[in-house]
Amino acid sequence: MKTAAITTSRRAFLGMSHSPLLGLNPISAEDQQALDTAIGQAREAIKAFDPELIVLLGPDHYNGFFNELMPPFCIGSQATAVGDYLSPAGTLNVAEEHAVALASYLMDQHFDIAVSRRMQVDHGFSQALQFIWGDDMKTPPVIPIFMNAVAQPGIARMSRCKALGEAIGRFLDTLPLRTLLIGSGGLSHEPPVPTLAHPDPAVRERITVKRTPTDAEKALKTERVMAAGVALANGDNWMKSLNPEWDLNWMDALASGKLDELCLMSEASIAEEAGNSAHESKTWLIARAALELETLLPCPVRNYRAVPALIAGYGVMLMHN
Repeated sequence: MKTAAITTSRRAFLGMSHSPLLGLNPISAEDQQALDTAIGQAREAIKAFDPELIVLLGPDHYNGFFNELMPPFCIGSQATAVGDYLSPAGTLNVAEEHAVALASYLMDQHFDIAVSRRMQVDHGFSQALQFIWGDDMKTPPVIPIFMNAVAQPGIARMSRCKALGEAIGRFLDTLPLRTLLIGSGGLSHEPPVPTLAHPDPAVRERITVKRTPTDAEKALKTERVMAAGVALANGDNWMKSLNPEWDLNWMDALASGKLDELCLMSEASIAEEAGNSAHESKTWLIARAALELETLLPCPVRNYRAVPALIAGYGVMLMHN
C-alpha cells in the first residue's frame, strides 16, 4: 500500500463498518486476518495523513438517542461514549467551537440541525476511534455527528445525506485544517434492533424513554446479539442474510464519486436488499460527499469481508483528495 501521497492531501474519507461482536463471537482465522489487515492498513494511512480535525458520522443503537425525541441529525458540542460491548467508555475530544460553528453554518445553509450539549454515543462512534487510535481514544479534535438509522420515519433520505455532506465540505473549505471524515456503520446487516412495531409494550417503552440500562439488561442485550450472530453464521432462516453484492456496489459508487446515481436507489430497497440497519451506510455517503464528486480519487485502502458471525458486511475504505 502506498501512503506517501496522502501526506499532501487536505481532506480524507474513511468508511468503516462496525460490529459490537468483534472480540465476542469467534470467527475464522482467515476472517480475522482479513479484518486485522484492513484495519491496520487504514490505521497506517491515517497516521501518514496526520489529521488535525475529525468529522465523525455515526448511528446509535438506543444508547444515546431514543424515540421520545429522535432527530435525523445531531451535532455534539460535548460527547461521552457509554462503553457498550467491548468498546471503550469515556469523554471524546470534541472540537466544541468548530462543532458549534458547523451547526451555525448548516442552519444558514437551511439545514435544521439538532445540537446536543451532552451527547451520548455508543460503539457506532467509539469503535472507529478505538481501532485507529487505541482504547484510550486520544484522538485529534472530533466533531461528532449523529445520524438516525433505526427509527422510521425520521431516517434521512439519500439525497439529503448527499446534500449534507456537500455542505459540510463547504464548511471545511473555510478551515485550514487537515480533516478526516469518518463514516461509521453499515454495510449490509440486520441485527436484532427492536422497532416500535415490536409486540411487547416493555420493549417499545425501552426504545422510547431515555434511561441508563442496568448491568443485567446490558448483559442480556449482549447475549441476544451474540446469539443472533451465531444463528446467522449457522444459516438460520430467521436472520436476514448479508448481501455482499449490495455492499460492493455501494463501495463502487463511492469510489466513482457518482453519488447522484447512488441516490436513485429507493429507500425501501435498502432494507429489503441489505437489511434494516444498512441505513447506517448513509454515514459513508455523507462523509464521502464532503470530498470532490464525480471524480476518481486516490483510494489506498479498500477491503471487504462478509462475516456472518459478526452480523457484518464489513468494509474499510479510505480515499483522499
